[in-house]
Amino acid sequence: MQDAPSFEQKIVAPESWQARLEGIPRPLVFTNGVFDILHRGHVTYLARARAQGAALVVALNSDASVRRLGKGVDRPINALADRLALVAALECVSLVTWFEEDTPLARILECQPEVLVKGGDWPEAAIVGAPSVLARGGRVLSIPFEHERSTTALLRQIRA
Repeated sequence: MQDAPSFEQKIVAPESWQARLEGIPRPLVFTNGVFDILHRGHVTYLARARAQGAALVVALNSDASVRRLGKGVDRPINALADRLALVAALECVSLVTWFEEDTPLARILECQPEVLVKGGDWPEAAIVGAPSVLARGGRVLSIPFEHERSTTALLRQIRA
């Protein structure tokens, strides 16, 4: 059996990621999402997020968490392990983990990022964890969309 590709070393379970966070350069940028069918909008957004600091940590919704979001009974299309591997393979991503809860608040509080980002459809005041990051003197950003893409729209197109 071959060794796992090196990018998979960026994937770390929530229960053991504290130790890995210690070696991550600061300022740390944190974002989260489903990242179900990776598209140009996702990768552009993640590259823009990474440019806000020295490292980018991404937390993905677990499969059960995605189902609770109400995106459809067949979502996610890609299982968590596959979504983690795809996001980890991106050069701009430093570390990838996941969360089972409805929001990534626990991961945000654990890693205490200096910069918290979400996509342009999120007003800064509605971003989970914003009060904690701002209270520590950090920044919260809503990064505008550069490419109007969405997994939901892609799936509609495929099904049509």
